[in-house]
Amino acid sequence: MKSQVTFRPYSRDDKESCLGLFDANCPEFFAPNERADYQRFLEMGSSGYELCLINDEVAGAFGLMGDADTRRRLNWIMLNPKFQGLGAGRAIMKRVVSLASFERVQFVDIAASQKSAAFFARWHLRRTILAWAESRSRRESGGREDVGVILTGIALSLYTGYTGSRLAA
Repeated sequence: MKSQVTFRPYSRDDKESCLGLFDANCPEFFAPNERADYQRFLEMGSSGYELCLINDEVAGAFGLMGDADTRRRLNWIMLNPKFQGLGAGRAIMKRVVSLASFERVQFVDIAASQKSAAFFARWHLRRTILAWAESRSRRESGGREDVGVILTGIALSLYTGYTGSRLAA
């Protein structure tokens, strides 16, 4: 039997399912201290956040966020480990490209860890080192200059192919 992949918008009723996804991906793909941020994100309603379902079971979640004319961010993308390697991630990325193209977005920015970068590399993304911990640490320390830079991830950009007049193949 072929698996049926569908997508639907996140609702607050999905919060526990999404937190379960987070917990299943922790600590391999997310740091435990990120859970509170994710929970706040879910509690805000998170317009633009979607669930990926395989045969009506939550297989993943992701959000295409932002309001810039030509750029969006892929936020809080995660898969249920039981669905990894079965095409759910590929389905999500195709959905991201489709949504971005529909919204006439040229670039989707993705903050990835060294663990998830290999998956995203298949999508021919531009890669740069991201030092987001530096600004966050300085902000949380009251702006002290003695807070060091911690390289915590990789910044990626996905070109959707939207040219302003038609979609690239």
